Amino acid sequence: MMGLGLRALHFAVKVRAHCTPSAPCLRRTLVSVAAAELQFGQPLHETHPHLLQAGEVTPGISALEYAHRRSKLAKSLPVNSIAILAAADLKYRSGSVFYKFHQDPDFLYVTGFNEPESLAIIEKLGEGDEDYDFHLYVRPKDAKAELWDGPRSGVQAAEDVFNADRAGDVNHLPKILPEIIRRSKEVYTDLPSTVHTKSQFVRYLSGFDPSNMKGLAQVFRDAEKTSVKPLRPIMNEIRVVKSEAEIRNMRTAGQVSGRAITEAMRNHFSGEKDLDAFLDYRFKMHGCDGPAYVPVIAGGENALTIHYVRNDASFKGDELVLVDAGAEYGGYITDITRSWPTNGKFTDPQRDLYEMILKVQRSCVSLCREDADVTLDKLHNIASNGLKDGLKQLGFNVSGNATDILFPHHVGHFIGLDVHDSPGHPRNRRLEAGQCITIEPGIYVPNDERWPIHFRGIGIRIEDSICIQPENPLVFTTEAVKEIVDIEALRD
Repeated sequence: MMGLGLRALHFAVKVRAHCTPSAPCLRRTLVSVAAAELQFGQPLHETHPHLLQAGEVTPGISALEYAHRRSKLAKSLPVNSIAILAAADLKYRSGSVFYKFHQDPDFLYVTGFNEPESLAIIEKLGEGDEDYDFHLYVRPKDAKAELWDGPRSGVQAAEDVFNADRAGDVNHLPKILPEIIRRSKEVYTDLPSTVHTKSQFVRYLSGFDPSNMKGLAQVFRDAEKTSVKPLRPIMNEIRVVKSEAEIRNMRTAGQVSGRAITEAMRNHFSGEKDLDAFLDYRFKMHGCDGPAYVPVIAGGENALTIHYVRNDASFKGDELVLVDAGAEYGGYITDITRSWPTNGKFTDPQRDLYEMILKVQRSCVSLCREDADVTLDKLHNIASNGLKDGLKQLGFNVSGNATDILFPHHVGHFIGLDVHDSPGHPRNRRLEAGQCITIEPGIYVPNDERWPIHFRGIGIRIEDSICIQPENPLVFTTEAVKEIVDIEALRD
């Protein structure tokens, strides 16, 4: 444990017999040294007590919860099988100029480890729920590399901090991985389908160079008795229901995001870029990591583009601005959309269309509870029918494909570590307590003679992030006002 020279850190050391759902992981206490000597590739409580509480590996998520997650994954695997999860690549903008690193959500969910060029393996050894090994292979400590790129946690920390049963240098995987695969009957991973998009990582994983083109897929092919299956369905089942800690993180993100958006409504901005910068600043200054995704700041007809992200136009006259923006906290996101008049007052057509959409949104939000016995697809049908009826009352011709044109997206999606969480999880499954979704009906009226002239060019979406509860919805984003009377009062 002295390999890192970290004589003061309270390491979260997993001892299998003592780290169970009913008992916390043991922690080892060593002799004190200054916090300045502690060097890791991510914040920990001992180095960043303003960001993490004691016992947390990432903000809001404890070492014990990560151990429970690995146990759930192992329980989902057959005996003598493995699950392989890879860290994300560092993406480069140009040359050696890189983007801010964003960890692969599945890898982060299982490990809490927030560095690139790493691999996790859950190896199911026997019938018992705890009869598995957690392997974590990471970049070794390297003074020269760390001078340029910042501290690495290193191999020793993979054991002492991140509780790996077996830890090692990721550069040694070409020798280690084939043997692990050969002794496994089944391999669950999503790597083969993405191997070509992770070329830098594959070099570490498979050890190939221009004279040795044997990659990860070939390692699988060499293990003739081993079958390879997708991990995605298993991870979706594990991730789709959120823990209390995850829900708290998402509520924190929702609270900060909602307050920032409400504050933005109070202010007059000359254009989209100013509003974009304001929200970015507010998210970070109030304790969040920053934006959860590239925001949509769409003034006027720009709102007719669902994923408009240029955010560089000026505001004009009495047009609406559609803002789809949310903050991230501890890796967990919130997703909010609000639409409001840039001058603070709705015109009559804007008011009529907005009130109709808000009525539909309220109705769908009220059904975000387990005892309503609904699915995301059922909620979408309810929203579509409600919008169709409302448009008809406003004088729209809703025959044929009108609804598909005016409401071209689904009413909601799962949220969590991803903006579109648990990708591929069926939308026709009954919603359960602990699942978190968005409800976001919208109408986007093209500048076309098919539609009433006074509504043309208006785009409105109203979106909240919600956690399904047994009898009532838990709305993460209530601080973002959405009633017309409240929006207009902000400028009075």
